[in-house]
Amino acid sequence: MKQRFQLLMMFCLALIAGEKTTAQERLIILNEGLWQADNGRVTYFEDGKIVSNEWFREINGYKLGDTPNDIIQINDNLIAIAVNWSNIVQFITPQGKAVAATEDVPNNRKLATDGRYVYISSYGHEVAINGSFMEFTKGYVAKIDTETFKVVSAVEVGYEPEGIAYYEGHLFVANTGGYAFQENHEYETTVSIINAETMKVVRTVDTGQINLYGKMSQSGQYLCINSPGDYYDVQATTIIFDCKAALNGAPDAYCFHSLEYAATYNTVDTEGNFYAIGSRYSYYTGEYEFNYLRINPEELFESDGCDGVDEDFPGSVLSDIKQMMMPYGLYINPYSGYIYATDAASFTSAGKLYQWSPNGELIGTYKVYINPAHFLALPHDGHLGGVSMTERNEFRTDSTGYNLQGMKVNNLLPGQIYIQNGKKFIYN
Repeated sequence: MKQRFQLLMMFCLALIAGEKTTAQERLIILNEGLWQADNGRVTYFEDGKIVSNEWFREINGYKLGDTPNDIIQINDNLIAIAVNWSNIVQFITPQGKAVAATEDVPNNRKLATDGRYVYISSYGHEVAINGSFMEFTKGYVAKIDTETFKVVSAVEVGYEPEGIAYYEGHLFVANTGGYAFQENHEYETTVSIINAETMKVVRTVDTGQINLYGKMSQSGQYLCINSPGDYYDVQATTIIFDCKAALNGAPDAYCFHSLEYAATYNTVDTEGNFYAIGSRYSYYTGEYEFNYLRINPEELFESDGCDGVDEDFPGSVLSDIKQMMMPYGLYINPYSGYIYATDAASFTSAGKLYQWSPNGELIGTYKVYINPAHFLALPHDGHLGGVSMTERNEFRTDSTGYNLQGMKVNNLLPGQIYIQNGKKFIYN
């Protein structure tokens, strides 16, 4: 009888083990490689294991290109990657298979999407639309139709535009003016707001802070924008921008709060808080200084900038980051809350990926490639925004709507896709 019971238990355990067919942590990391070395790579990480540090090349038989610098998921079946120095916008499936690419947007930078169109910022001065070229004095944002993978429209913004986000039918674009040191123009201080349907600039908000550079995180109506200053006398600043206030016509000064820190690498957690590692470089000293921030944007605005900022990183995350040679990326999985950061070390050799649980327990470190910088978590159930597999019970039980990044949305807009009780729906 005892032997039969043991065999039955072994059989049941085997069945349970066999049921685990869906990975819980699936992460794509873009390794920038060395600029002009044409050695950008894609790492694929799954459930505590680096599956491949040459994922794109192994699947497609050719390399990705030079200096990939952004990645987003568009829908259940499509991902876009901006490959800056190769002037390519590469489209792949969540399984890594290349399906299309366009070279019509040179010097491309950062990406946003509404689920149908991809919007991309560019430092360039021309874009190919329907076989002809459209020219600009400053930088621009291009609109790509994912049914044809062609650029269908573009609009000029400021010089050298960087971060871009989609909110309530509008695009919010951070302008840098980053070539000011070598071109005949000043640094930019503005955020351009574009009607995504018409591709017209409807407002420009002046933040008073120069060089709004890098990827910006989005928490509902709020954006976290980094301003590194000029690396000499103008100090770094973090801008927390309120998209809703800007759309509602609030004066410029009421659309943002400035914090006297850098937010070089920033992300948002499952509660809507921003986390940032600030890397401040000085040409005077030749050294970096770091700061570490957790920002509650609602509390920041409600207190008129007096509260909502601390260094309260969970568990050992902060102490582990401080031990890195050169922090180079920070990301929180919006589906699970697992925390990731990368260390670029010398910038010329393989970097490391760190993984923590949502409560900040270090799970492991993994060898990746040169300059690992940009992240995309794939949904556990294969559906973009499929939050039913997350650890946050409120996603599964309440009637609140969430956007495709898993952030709570107070005002649902007709025709947009939201998540409620773990299922996607179009709000009418």
